[in-house]
Amino acid sequence: MKKILKYLSLGLLSTFLTAIPGVAAERISFFYPPFGEFSLPVNSLETFAKEGKIDKNLQFYAQRATPEQLAQLRELLQIRFNVTPTLVSQVTYSPVGEQVLQRMGELLLTDSGKNGFYALRAALILSAASPEGLSLTNFLRKFPSNDVRLNFTEAVKIVDDLSQLLKTRDRVVAALQKESLTQSFNSQIDFSNLPDLRKPGKWSWEIRQFNLIDATRDRRLPLDLYLPKVTTENKTQPPFPLIVISHGVASDRYTFAYLAKHLASYGFAVAVIEHPGSNAQRFQQYFAGLAAPPAPKEFIDRPLDIKFLLDELQRMEQADPKLKGKLNFEQIGAIGQSFGGYTILALAGAQINFENLNQSCLPDNSNLNLSLILQCQANELPVESYNLQDNRIKAIIAINPINSAVFGDRGINQVQLPAMFIAGSQDIFAPPVPEQIRPFTELPNSNKYLFLIENATHFTFIGESPQESNVLPVPNGLLGPDRNVAYSYLNALSVAFLEANLLNRSEYRSYLQPAYAQYISQSPLNVSLLQNLSKEQLNQAINQK
Repeated sequence: MKKILKYLSLGLLSTFLTAIPGVAAERISFFYPPFGEFSLPVNSLETFAKEGKIDKNLQFYAQRATPEQLAQLRELLQIRFNVTPTLVSQVTYSPVGEQVLQRMGELLLTDSGKNGFYALRAALILSAASPEGLSLTNFLRKFPSNDVRLNFTEAVKIVDDLSQLLKTRDRVVAALQKESLTQSFNSQIDFSNLPDLRKPGKWSWEIRQFNLIDATRDRRLPLDLYLPKVTTENKTQPPFPLIVISHGVASDRYTFAYLAKHLASYGFAVAVIEHPGSNAQRFQQYFAGLAAPPAPKEFIDRPLDIKFLLDELQRMEQADPKLKGKLNFEQIGAIGQSFGGYTILALAGAQINFENLNQSCLPDNSNLNLSLILQCQANELPVESYNLQDNRIKAIIAINPINSAVFGDRGINQVQLPAMFIAGSQDIFAPPVPEQIRPFTELPNSNKYLFLIENATHFTFIGESPQESNVLPVPNGLLGPDRNVAYSYLNALSVAFLEANLLNRSEYRSYLQPAYAQYISQSPLNVSLLQNLSKEQLNQAINQK
């Protein structure tokens, strides 16, 4: 990414070719003071994409780039996005989509110098509907203006801001890795002599499926309950500690099935719920034009889904002979990823901070934190004090959580429970510094752990769903390196954290230290662990030269 940015500083062409995939545009033009007007024919980009040839028009820019950067640009130009015109239309006509297009329209202008909002929307839909499909060069061809004019001054500012953001992230990641490595040297534990928590436990289990109906909110909640089987071989007997898992946006109850199965093999009952207002099925209906976009009320309904789930399980445990005596409601933990991370933080006591939302979501805010697109939807909620906490939950694991705007420091500081935060260094949707690392410094409970996985993305820990559930096409580059390694990390760390902090089994604290992170770490997904990180230490890492 850094190398691409160097190339962007010369022409800034691929910034917008990568940010927005192009009916009649023949040239990309921009004014670069004090040197004057520059332009590049779209034909030059098409020829380069298809044949790898650099004509005389592209040569001016190409000679200022390295071979590696040119290869990256060609790869980007060749990407074809597997999306339907209906999906593109639904997204670009949604409130969030219109906000994004308005912002991008300030950068990509029509040949008359006007905001390119409507041209962008038309180009995206028309290119998705064409036989060639939605690609970067096809998008330009469908742009309804002779020239695509680049607002160079604003573009330079955005690229500079992005560059600074990435540099800050890299400094913080490096500092945390160094600190974790330093702390690991003091360990005298031989982890090869301890049980390998990455491997399944001794319990067999079964899945029970339910459809819970919350009539008061008109919500149907699919539920998969992974229940350990009672045998004479296992020392632990029911009731089993209960773990609830909350998925992210456009996901479902299958994406963390691998984790549910692993925890069940260690004697945990695991309830994996599906949130109907923001799950894969809802997005399928939305993209097909059969449903409205997810509403801001999801910020309230998701935690209420978990509360209703626990109420229903308590009722069912009394009424269903197969569940009788199987669930321990005094030992409940919660795990959530992305929007699910927000969900479990709200259940743990974090409070929606409307003052912080107002400051973070100003119309002219050019913050490059993509998670704010979702978080700022909460600003449309009626301003009141929402009671979303559930005191039955005793420990939480938040994977790539989003929270910086919706909670802020004051909101996240209300979480008093033992907590484990998991962050990926290459997460561009929920950037690790504002969304996980800084909030981690605000957690008051001393039993807190920050696991940072180098080169992990926002999708690294998401498991495979049935084919029909993959509603959002995610390029391989955003999935990151071999995810099976990351799954093994999450399996082991979740068992250790829950055994130590939910069941108070002190022997599992051996796994919750930097040395164990180093022991299981596999390149390129290297793991670092910190148990303590002050705001002063974080600021020092941010500001270091």
